[in-house]
Amino acid sequence: MFRYFTSMSINGGVKDDAPPDDRLSITFAALADPTRRDILARLAGGEASVSELAEPFAISLPAVSRHLKVLERAGLIARGREAQWRPCSLRAAPLEEADDWIERDRRFWEERFDRLDVLPRELEDPAAKEAQDAPD
Repeated sequence: MFRYFTSMSINGGVKDDAPPDDRLSITFAALADPTRRDILARLAGGEASVSELAEPFAISLPAVSRHLKVLERAGLIARGREAQWRPCSLRAAPLEEADDWIERDRRFWEERFDRLDVLPRELEDPAAKEAQDAPD
């Protein structure tokens, strides 16, 4: 995973040597850029064309297009074609996978911190620890 994050290019793109089976790393790498997060926030309100997505940014249309390619490769957006209009739309599945991973990790650390919270009380009152360890 470390190798993957160090392989990101300076302009924010993700190189092709990213592990294709590591969907979570690809998702987080795509979300690491604030412009891409802003694009996803805009798409949460519905489909938009590349030019509509580019409007609020002080970057070129090709730069926005590169951001869209990163988001598309991560599976976070889908690009369609309707005559001359090429709408982009949000795809939630990778975000749900990231949220699931974050939730599992959060629960793990909360349990650790809860156990750590008990330690000062046990050090102050050894009898409390013995009572806690005693069988019912």
